[in-house]
Amino acid sequence: MSLVKAIANDIDWSHEIMKIVEIYCENTKERKAYPLGTTLEEIKDDLQIKLKNPVCGALVNHKVKELSFAVVKSKRIQFIDYSHVDGRRLYTRSLLFLLYVAVRETFPQVKLRIMNGISQGYYCELVGLEREITESDIFELKSEMRSWVERDLPFVKKGIPTEKAVDILVQQGLEEKARLFEQQGTLFSYLYFVNGLANYFYGHHVPSTGYLTNFGLVPYFDGLLLQIPQTDNFDLLYPVIEQEKLFGVFKEHKQRATILDVPDLGKLNEYTQMGKSGDIIKISEALHEKKIAEIANQIDERRDEIKVILIAGPSASGKTTFSKRLAVQLAVNGLVPHMISLDDYFVDREKTPLDEHGEYDFESLEAIDIAFFNEQLLQLFNGEEVELPKFDFNLGKRTRSGEKLRIGDGHLLIVEGIHGNNPGLTPHVSNHQSFRIFLSALTQISFDDHNHISTTDNRLIRRMIRDSLYRGYSAAETIKRWPSVKNGEEKNIFPYQENADIMFNSALVYELAVLKKYAEPLLKNVPENQIEYCEANRLLKFFSYINSIDDIEIPPTSLIREFLGGSSFLY
Repeated sequence: MSLVKAIANDIDWSHEIMKIVEIYCENTKERKAYPLGTTLEEIKDDLQIKLKNPVCGALVNHKVKELSFAVVKSKRIQFIDYSHVDGRRLYTRSLLFLLYVAVRETFPQVKLRIMNGISQGYYCELVGLEREITESDIFELKSEMRSWVERDLPFVKKGIPTEKAVDILVQQGLEEKARLFEQQGTLFSYLYFVNGLANYFYGHHVPSTGYLTNFGLVPYFDGLLLQIPQTDNFDLLYPVIEQEKLFGVFKEHKQRATILDVPDLGKLNEYTQMGKSGDIIKISEALHEKKIAEIANQIDERRDEIKVILIAGPSASGKTTFSKRLAVQLAVNGLVPHMISLDDYFVDREKTPLDEHGEYDFESLEAIDIAFFNEQLLQLFNGEEVELPKFDFNLGKRTRSGEKLRIGDGHLLIVEGIHGNNPGLTPHVSNHQSFRIFLSALTQISFDDHNHISTTDNRLIRRMIRDSLYRGYSAAETIKRWPSVKNGEEKNIFPYQENADIMFNSALVYELAVLKKYAEPLLKNVPENQIEYCEANRLLKFFSYINSIDDIEIPPTSLIREFLGGSSFLY
């Protein structure tokens, strides 16, 4: 009789006690003992775990693990599928590996470069193809990917000496990844192998290529777009949206990376080790200032018609500091800017709409008193004097501020708020009277050619530090709120970003290296017994690849000062 059966039948197994581990499965709400070394795959099968989609991994004591993970201590386990955020990461990571393999097999002379997330997918380029990508190329790559899915080959994780891992990566033309491995200074490193081909995507994978049953591949601008399944319906792919303005910002990012010569983390780490981080900070800040000045010049060219500048963007994109810096540049051009916060036009608390959970939905457009806001705008445009409102967040009511405003020739209103690009915000303002700007922190640096750094992660880290510094929130509290923030952004902000007259990328190529020393202590304080520990642990691993940069040379007008403190602007 097997040991597991003996346990189940209450047979005396005290002589085997040191070889037994107990697990608690959150999916089934049951405890059960297993022989030491039992894999998650075996536990899943024994417990007959059934989820909406195929199980692709598990959280073990709030850490993501692959199904091949062997349990050697008592653990708390939650099996996950694609509907879970970490399940999607497992799936997407593996899908990108599959695309890499397909490119290697189909176009051996070509290098795959995974550039950035766009249109709910991943924009990629084929470096060295030296011609336009054709429908035939796309068909070949998709067919190759499908064949590997049908073969159901395992993703094999191997711990090997770092020196050997570096040699393997160099042999496969992955020099930038090899450089990052060398910088870690560890004796051993992990690589993943699929049928002899090695790579590393800084996280775990699904068990095999056979799990990757749904994906799409289509031409997209100068490259191709890898489509992924929808979050709430695995059988459907996200539709392709041609986000031309957003793509333009990414092209601008490539030009900045060329100027700075910092295409990836390995190169940034090199400059840091050489003591050249100050140069990177100075040039990055100068590029920001130059771009803001260019935007101010565009507005100045239309000074006779523009009355209001509407600035929108997701959480922690730096809207407030950008608005203040733009105001300075407008003043340089002889214009007189006046700042207005959309938050002061909230409806009274009892009139605030509720979300699907019955909570106040402050990110809904209906949370703003649109009629009153537009009434005051039109009065100002007509040269009338108005008293600006002030919203008291403690009382949940709009109050009188006593601040009067009248605008004349050469005066401009700068309105900052998440709904700035939504046409429903200003239904009575004509397009020629407004200038719309969209901000986002579109990360300007990647791990390597195959691993971009998520813009969402960049903003989460910014917000976490600011929440701790100014609001007294712990990292766990910020992480807990983040999914709700993201849902609000997907619903109320991102659908309108292409309405902008211009987009501004608020990310700085050096910022993650500066944020590291502020973020790590906050993340380390997230207790292991909290759900948020999983995300904190992931971000700590992320920071382990980055060398810290001191913030002493960051100017007081820098956008990043909004999150670190030390800004010369008043907030």
